Amino acid sequence: MINKRLLIKNLLAHNDENSFYDKKRQLNLHTKEGKAKFLKHICALSNSNPSNNSYIVVGVEDATNEIVGDDFFDDSRIQNLVNAFLENPPKIQYENVPFPSLPKDKVVGLVTIKPKSKTSYFKKGIHTIVANSVFIRKGSNTSPTTEKIPYSKQNIETVISLENNSRNSISYTLESVLDFINNRHKDLESNYQVFKELFVVCWAGNKKKVRDKIYYSRVDIELVNEQVKLFYSALDEVSMSFDDDSFSITEYVCLGLNDKTSYYPLEKVTIHFFDNGYYKIETQMLFEPPQYNKKMLHHIYNANNAILTKLQKGVVLQSSEKRDLINIPHTLMICYLNGFEEAKQKLIDAKSYMKAFENPLVYLSFKEVMRILRKMKYA
Repeated sequence: MINKRLLIKNLLAHNDENSFYDKKRQLNLHTKEGKAKFLKHICALSNSNPSNNSYIVVGVEDATNEIVGDDFFDDSRIQNLVNAFLENPPKIQYENVPFPSLPKDKVVGLVTIKPKSKTSYFKKGIHTIVANSVFIRKGSNTSPTTEKIPYSKQNIETVISLENNSRNSISYTLESVLDFINNRHKDLESNYQVFKELFVVCWAGNKKKVRDKIYYSRVDIELVNEQVKLFYSALDEVSMSFDDDSFSITEYVCLGLNDKTSYYPLEKVTIHFFDNGYYKIETQMLFEPPQYNKKMLHHIYNANNAILTKLQKGVVLQSSEKRDLINIPHTLMICYLNGFEEAKQKLIDAKSYMKAFENPLVYLSFKEVMRILRKMKYA
């Protein structure tokens, strides 16, 4: 079982970017340009490593190798993005890896690209990349090619050595469980559960009981053996259940208008554990968006746009508008899910202004909404 934190450290220490490894400060999958860059690197690394895993590390400064972290990224639909644009798409896995030096809400992203023999290419264009484009990796450079790509085994020994040197140990597991409970989450109720005598899942959050059901907010859930954060949310609430073979997380979204909010089930994630040291993650989308009166929504939509226009023009907001700004991302999501197609783009266009706003809850709300919308798009 590979300790992903150790693997990232070994990748960073091994060498600069090369034909099986790339690093990024962050991913931007909100725009076509950002998606195109990500898909280009997936295509190139896959084609250049048909016999071994290849990797992208996200949350690292390119020039200095400093680990600065990035936001928690829910990977449950990212394979669908790759499948939508690439012919012969590789199987990929995006994992969120916590580091002790980072804040609770920051992680290092690890993209693992599984080996495959067939050449990947773009089956349809995106941004400046045209259909049928093929990319390969030469050293640290990603380049287009029109030549037939020969089958290569150039990186097998190096990658296997890196992975073997990143194996987990009992010591790492015990230290991580104690650190999770006693240090990183000492202000929250924390628990752990062992599965199949091999896997340890830790979770922490604010616990509350509603009609005989337990919910958690400010939730952090980790698969400690692999140093992988399975779930993180500062706003939404979740319920958890487990038996001898599985651990399930059901996420709820708080939505409403005019101070009338309700919790809607968004997604259920179940991790199945097996005796041979293997585990499988299944996801089930549960969300059915609430429907509202279109006339009322139109009025609210215009009022929200007026506040965003003020924000983007640098006009000082009134106290009530500052409070409303925190809820605008969720309100625009409701509008978008009720047929206001331009509402999502309005929100994306306001990203930089929300990020710079004095109240950090505004940008936090933005990120949560984009995470939810991303899940629904590739469901």
